[in-house]
Amino acid sequence: MLIWINGPFGGGKTAAAFELHRRLAGSVVSDPEHLGFGLNRMMPPALRGDFQDLPAWRRGVREVLDLASRGHDGPVIVPMTLVDSGYFADIVGGLRGSGHVVHHFALMAEPITVLRRLHNRGFWPGLKRERWAVGRIDDCLTRLSSPAFATHIATDHLTVAQVADTIARSAGLLLTPNVDGPVRAHLRRYATTLRHLRAD
Repeated sequence: MLIWINGPFGGGKTAAAFELHRRLAGSVVSDPEHLGFGLNRMMPPALRGDFQDLPAWRRGVREVLDLASRGHDGPVIVPMTLVDSGYFADIVGGLRGSGHVVHHFALMAEPITVLRRLHNRGFWPGLKRERWAVGRIDDCLTRLSSPAFATHIATDHLTVAQVADTIARSAGLLLTPNVDGPVRAHLRRYATTLRHLRAD
């Protein structure tokens, strides 16, 4: 089983993915961004752009997830913003066409909620380093609202644990109980953010 967690940049995909992973025995997280950043690093700076536009990225993601899902006896969790309907059909549709069960979830929120989350991520609060993500909020939310990107989960008033619970229920998965209090939950989210900061 593949669980694709989609959403705008700063929408909580990574936090939800690792909360699921923490509470779902036998699961793994497979992040397609790693392949994209690797492909960009292979090219001269002047040629680097949105790695999703590279056919090699889309083909590679599909092939790696096919291998991971067939070779791993447990759910494969994929946190990745993917809002181009053609690219979505290429990757997610291709995986489904190959016989994989892909549960897709789009984490939705009001733009002000996404802005607040972007403001608070990283070592220092602020949006200076998030200009690219901020500029994509409206486009991402508009595209993801299409029925093609269902299942939609409104996350404005949900904690990360509640988002994970919602995904698990929809996918028919049983999570271990969440026993984190507010302080531990905050520290866990912060630690996840720090582990996934990039210098790219």
